[in-house]
Amino acid sequence: MAFDPNIRASDADRDKTVTLLREHLAAGRLTSEEFDERLEAALSAKTLGELDRLMADLPGIDLYRLPDSKLVRQPMQAQPRRRRSEARRAAWGSWFTVSLVLFVVWALSGHGYIWPLWVSGPWAAILIGDWVFGSRSRGSGQLGRGSDHGQLPGPGRGGPGDP
Repeated sequence: MAFDPNIRASDADRDKTVTLLREHLAAGRLTSEEFDERLEAALSAKTLGELDRLMADLPGIDLYRLPDSKLVRQPMQAQPRRRRSEARRAAWGSWFTVSLVLFVVWALSGHGYIWPLWVSGPWAAILIGDWVFGSRSRGSGQLGRGSDHGQLPGPGRGGPGDP
């Protein structure tokens, strides 16, 4: 079907034109006065031809194209090793602080039974287990089977541009 400029414009057509005009204003292709004039004309346009004439001297842009490949999220396994070591350092620091407080309370109370081991022992075992096995168990970087974790929406995944 060929483009017919006499077809009535929908609200969605007017909204898309307004969005494009805003993008051109932000890019510096339109002055504020030109934008205001075209905005009024776009909101009162009756046909697709009127909307098309508003955009005739502006380049076409794709609003659904990613502006930069750096915006793609990386899976968890691609995170730098430094982040994991900082998190482990913080976890061990918390363990040390809590254990120290518990042992000071135990020492001041004068009890012979070393009850703080019931807290600091299992906690230390968990931290050691994470240190030894943690990087291997998180290797896939996915939350579950078939997960799109770490991916931006795109065609075929319910993102903009899908029908």
